[in-house]
Order: sequence, then C-alpha cells, then structure tokens
Amino acid sequence: MFSHSEENYLKVIHKLAFSNSKNVSTNLIANELQTKASSVTDMLKKLADKKLVNYEKYRGVSLTKKGELIAVNVVRKHRLWEVFLVDTLNFNWDEVHDVAEQLEHIKSDQLIDRLDTFLNYPTIDPHGDPIPKKNGEIPFNNSILLSEGITNKIYKVSCVKDNSKAFLQFLDKHEITINSELTIVDKFDFDDSMTVKLIGGHSIILSNKVSTNVFVNLK
Repeated sequence: MFSHSEENYLKVIHKLAFSNSKNVSTNLIANELQTKASSVTDMLKKLADKKLVNYEKYRGVSLTKKGELIAVNVVRKHRLWEVFLVDTLNFNWDEVHDVAEQLEHIKSDQLIDRLDTFLNYPTIDPHGDPIPKKNGEIPFNNSILLSEGITNKIYKVSCVKDNSKAFLQFLDKHEITINSELTIVDKFDFDDSMTVKLIGGHSIILSNKVSTNVFVNLK
C-alpha cells in the first residue's frame, strides 16, 4: 500500500515524462506540485528505496516498471471517475478534476472494475484524455495541437491540454467542447493568434495560449 502523496508523485512523474525525453528534473516536479525542490528530493529518495523510481542526484528521475504500473493505475481511476461524475452525476467538465483527485486513491480494484463495466468501458475522459486499460495499456492518440493546424481544413477537437477551471470555462463560453468541429480561417504571425470558425456556428479569434492547449484531429 502506498500513501496518497506517493501516488501523486508517481502520477506527476508519469505525466511529465510524456513531454521530456530524458529523466524528469526535480525542479519540474516541484513546479508541477507547487512545492519546494528539497521536499521533492526527500520524496524521491523514499520512492527510490521502495524501487518505484530510478533516481540519481542532479540527473533527474524515471519510473521503474513497478512505479509505472502504479502511476498508470492511478491515472486510470482518476479518468474513470471523471467520466462517472460527468455522465452519471451531471457535473460539468470544469468541476470534476478536484473531486477525481480524491477518488483516484480508492484501493478497491473490484470497485474500479465494476465502475469501468458500468460506464461501458470508456476510452477517453471528459477532457479527451485516453483512459488506460486494466493491463496498463494506454490507447494511442495521434492528435496535433490546434496551433499546428493549417487553414481551410476541418478539424475535430479531441482533447484539451489545460484542465484548469478557468480554461474549460473559457471554452464553454465560446461553445468549444470535445468533438466540436472547426476550421482555421486565418493565422496571424504577429502574435500567433488565429481566427477559427465553428462548423455551423460562429467565428472567434483564439490566442496562441488557447491554440497550444487544444488538440485536434483532421476530420
């Protein structure tokens, strides 16, 4: 059995490893968890003693196979609970992250398996993130950032990178959700903003901050 804090560290290392080809640095983890680097170092030593991470001072950290399995299992539980909260309890997608952060630490495998069955084995959560399978396999996602899209093509929103309440409420305000279809009308070199038009709907100018936090697939 592992503490909530230990599971959170493993989950964060797993998340950061996706965007870092090398070991994840202590500072990156500290920034993600909004804590001191010294506190991160102390925890990494404990996780290394439990054979959950490979850690060497000044060289960052990576998950061991055992640590990876635990991290992916926590992610699976988190995303399944988010689906349940939205689809069954009618939470909005901007309301579920903090609640799922608490529920993800439930230890009952039987409960999570039954939850998965009850939800009819969903493959993505309300934010479009892939839900790991029970065996730890994570479905492949070939989406691109909206900022990388080209004009006059139709794209479907597949995932959001930023799950913060403020960002999701911004998207709601402009009627942009998972599976929304849109086309890039124009891109502006000055600030990397763009004009997009929702298919069957309105046009909106999106900043680079927005377009680099939305993933799309070519329709």
